[in-house]
Amino acid sequence: MTAGVTELHTLLGSYPNAMALKNGDVTSDLVAFDFADVKVSNTAFKPLVRDAKFDVGELAIVTFLQAKAYGKPYVLIPATVLGRGQHHTIAYNPQRGPLKANDLTGKRVGVRAYTQTTGAWVRGFLADDYGVDTAKVHWVTFEDPHLAEYADPEFVSRAPENKTLTQMLLDGELDAAIVGDKMPDPRLALLIPDADAAALKWAQTHGGVPINHMMVVRDTISKSRPDVVKEIFRMLRDSRQAAPPPADNGVLDPWRFGVEANRRSIEIIIDYSFRQKLIPRKFSVDELFDDHTRALI
Repeated sequence: MTAGVTELHTLLGSYPNAMALKNGDVTSDLVAFDFADVKVSNTAFKPLVRDAKFDVGELAIVTFLQAKAYGKPYVLIPATVLGRGQHHTIAYNPQRGPLKANDLTGKRVGVRAYTQTTGAWVRGFLADDYGVDTAKVHWVTFEDPHLAEYADPEFVSRAPENKTLTQMLLDGELDAAIVGDKMPDPRLALLIPDADAAALKWAQTHGGVPINHMMVVRDTISKSRPDVVKEIFRMLRDSRQAAPPPADNGVLDPWRFGVEANRRSIEIIIDYSFRQKLIPRKFSVDELFDDHTRALI
C-alpha cells in the first residue's frame, strides 16, 4: 500500500456503472478499494449491518433505513449504484385463473423477505395505484430480515422449509409473488400488464426510477476523513460516467448522484417503509446523511 493511501474494505457489485472503478480505470492517490469477493451483493448485506464488516459498500435502501433506525454505524452517500423499474417484478400463475393487481387484498403473496427493497416498492405501488390494503395481504416469506432486531408484522408468515417461492406459486399455494428482476418460470405471467409502460409513467411522475441500492460509509470514516469520503464519491461518479448512458439523463437515469437528484425517490421509500411497518418513524431525507455526505454534489 502506497504511503498516504487509505485502503477500504468494500462491497460493490459488478454493475456497468461500477466496472471502471472495479477494473482499475478510475484510480486515486488517496483511496484504494479492497473489494470483497461476493458474487451477489445482497448476500453480504447481513454481515454489513450486523457485524459492520465493510468500510464502504452498497446497501439496499430499505435495509439502510432499518440500519438507521437501529443505530448502525453507517451514513448514506448520495450515490445510487442500482436502480430500476419494479412493476415487472410481481407475477402470478395464469393457469390458476385470471388475477389483477387490484384483486390482491386478502390473497397470499410470496416475497423473498418482507424487508426486501423490491417488495417495499411493489407494495407501495399496489397500495397507492391499485387500491390494495397491503396489511390485509397474507405475505409469505422465505428468508430472515437483514437486521436481527427487526420482527416481521403479524400479517407476515414463513413458508415451510421444504417449499420454494416459485413452486408454491405454480402449485397454487400462493396467489402471486414478487419474483425479482427475471421471471423464474415461463408458465408465470406479469401481474401488472404493460409493466414497462407502467414503470415509465411512474418514474415520470414520481421523481425518477426507484432506488434499489445506494452507497454507505462507516460513520467514523466520514467524521474523521471527509477528504476520503469526497474521493469515494468522485471515483463512483467517474465510474458511472464511463458506463454506457441510460435512456436519458433525467427521470430515467437509474444512477443518480447528489441528495437533490435522489431526494424525491428517497422521500417516497421512507413513506412506503413507515406505512408498511418497516421503520418506526419517518426520517427526513437530510438526516440520513451527515454534514460531509450531504454536501457531495
